[in-house]
Amino acid sequence: MGGAGPELKKGLNQRQLTMIAMGGVIGAGLFVGSGVVIQTTGPGAFLTYTLCGVLIIMVMRMLAEMAVANPSTGSFSDYARSALGDWAGFSVAWLYWYFWVIVVGFEAVAGAKVINFWLPDVPTWPISLVLMILMTGTNLISVSSFGEFEFWFAGIKVAAIIVFLVVGTLFVLGLWPGGHLDFSNLTSHGGFLPKGGWAITAGVVTVIFSMVGAEIATIAAAESDNPEKAVAKAANSVITRISLFFVGSIFLLAVILPWNSDDLAASPYVSAFEKIGIPFADHLMNAVVLTAVLSCLNSGMYTASRMLFVLAARREAPAAMVSVNSRGVPVVAILTSSVIGFLCVIVAAISPDTVFSFLLNSSGAVILFVYLLICISQIVLRYRTDESRLKVKMWLFPALSALTTLAIFAVLVQMALDKSVRIQLWLSLLSWAVFLILFLINRARIARLPEPVAPEPTGVAHRVLVLANQTLGSDELIGELGRIDATGKAEYYVCVPASPVETGVAATHGAVSVADATVRAAQERLDLTLDTLQSNGLAAGGALGDYRPLRALQAATEEFKPDQIVVVTLPASESVWQRFDVVDRARTLGVPVTHVEAKSLSASV
Repeated sequence: MGGAGPELKKGLNQRQLTMIAMGGVIGAGLFVGSGVVIQTTGPGAFLTYTLCGVLIIMVMRMLAEMAVANPSTGSFSDYARSALGDWAGFSVAWLYWYFWVIVVGFEAVAGAKVINFWLPDVPTWPISLVLMILMTGTNLISVSSFGEFEFWFAGIKVAAIIVFLVVGTLFVLGLWPGGHLDFSNLTSHGGFLPKGGWAITAGVVTVIFSMVGAEIATIAAAESDNPEKAVAKAANSVITRISLFFVGSIFLLAVILPWNSDDLAASPYVSAFEKIGIPFADHLMNAVVLTAVLSCLNSGMYTASRMLFVLAARREAPAAMVSVNSRGVPVVAILTSSVIGFLCVIVAAISPDTVFSFLLNSSGAVILFVYLLICISQIVLRYRTDESRLKVKMWLFPALSALTTLAIFAVLVQMALDKSVRIQLWLSLLSWAVFLILFLINRARIARLPEPVAPEPTGVAHRVLVLANQTLGSDELIGELGRIDATGKAEYYVCVPASPVETGVAATHGAVSVADATVRAAQERLDLTLDTLQSNGLAAGGALGDYRPLRALQAATEEFKPDQIVVVTLPASESVWQRFDVVDRARTLGVPVTHVEAKSLSASV
């Protein structure tokens, strides 16, 4: 594992994080899908956006309360784990990862279709692959490169909406050349709500998904210089962003264009700009939509890789996912996530109507499950948290928290009743069930691990190699060393694998700082372990090893030439080393191996 230099401690600066938070909720769905919502609802469609915006604001406020009171790299997956149990943390993290890797593939295909506007004769799939390669490369360079690209991508989206808000307002007020004060489209053509009041809820599912992404700022904040401040600021600013970018722009669209106009079907913003008289509106807005797609692809890759990082930190994904290079980039996690994205692109080219459609539908309602667990977690943790730690509070708790939870549940019920999106709900529930089954399988495997058998005293050890990852309970370790070294004259060598997972720092540090923090934590544990042994009169030395325990053990064995190996782990129900058969595989080195289970609270592996 490479060490991250001092310059990486601030992977994302406040300028980048602010723009990520601003642009996070603006996806291609706003620029393209809003026309469908207006046609479904009527001129009052902005009320649908208002309802969904309030829902997102409430969720973000609850998330901010938990994040500021309990800063964590795992964000909402950690809060679900704390509030509801390991099953919730495991499933919500894997569901969120699954959601974003599918989104990455989908956005790559969507981006290629946008580019086909200018290059109609080029097949979609090679363009999609090129976009995937570009965004994967951006994330692999450094966290700062992701932040810089996202700053400009989000900046273009925000600028386009602001220009539309300014120009559109001038036009409807009659202050723009060719414009005149006219709000008749709000009531003409059948009235403000031509399809009835319940039509406001008809577009809720579409709108809620167009706003997904606000929570990314809470994940990115872990790699900023002041996570607590960044999360609180992102949660507070989401009110302004949704009010202006969504509600404001949809209101202007409804004023400028008749709700039943065919021009709304394709790209309402293009149609509005053309009516205002902006030249090359189709080219300009397609460029903006492409930017929105690339932004979503870029942030989706980032988010998916960081969720894998968090899962590995919780020992629920391969430990390699938490390894980082010298620039603080979790390369393996990024490449793993991008592979799924590449597969989605290939599947979209080979089987767009079956396999690719299945993948999209199986992740369609996932984000609502995530939001539902955020709400439930906030309610549970609020009652457990001391008031003094709540620097940011959910408004009117518990009433608003309960109402938000019920509202999300109501959206899920509406999905079940709507034939057009019902399949998304059931397949997404199937996805959740699959991850819960995987969680139970993992638990069952741990439960079947054999009980360790106490070794017979040998009394002949001269060179003892101890593999551990923390200061161990002296009763367990010293007792075992007394059995294998009857004379007390053996020489000891302690090897501590420098693993961000086993040291626990992956759970508290972002990717950009986890390497240095791991080395510090592992060195502290080595020093404390050596002090413990030396205070008991034993001759002991040691060193840090590879983050993979077996490689660390093999290297230490070659260097130290022991005649006895002692591997110290937690009990089977908690030990990742036992889960991956480290003890049994250590015996292949040809040296007698003793396994010690350290039941003291200070042990960690």
